[in-house]
Amino acid sequence: MTKEKVTDLSSQHNSWLSALDFYKQELNIIKTRLTELAGKNTGKEMSAQVEHFENQVKVQGLNVDELRHNINETLAKTAAQAKENSAGYVDAALIQEDAKHGEMFATTEKVINELRQEFNRFASQWM
Repeated sequence: MTKEKVTDLSSQHNSWLSALDFYKQELNIIKTRLTELAGKNTGKEMSAQVEHFENQVKVQGLNVDELRHNINETLAKTAAQAKENSAGYVDAALIQEDAKHGEMFATTEKVINELRQEFNRFASQWM
């Protein structure tokens, strides 16, 4: 059975949670800037783009919240296993769950970075 040190997983989880906090702040900045742009510009083209970005910010915010929740659940499971196992290792099932979180984190990170770049291009056209 594959095992991994609890400290390694906890460190990785904390890194992901910090990054998710940063991305949540980024989404809030986009939302604020979007509100400013929408207030200064009215028109069909602008309205459609504003709606697109509002939806994307909302969806990505929900994705960040869900991933944060899942990571925190895994942290709780990790702590419980560490308490049961004095050697400080967790089992393979938790490692697999953790790998899925890593994939979800990478995808979320990529999508938010792409959204930020897309929004910055949009904003530069309307400023």
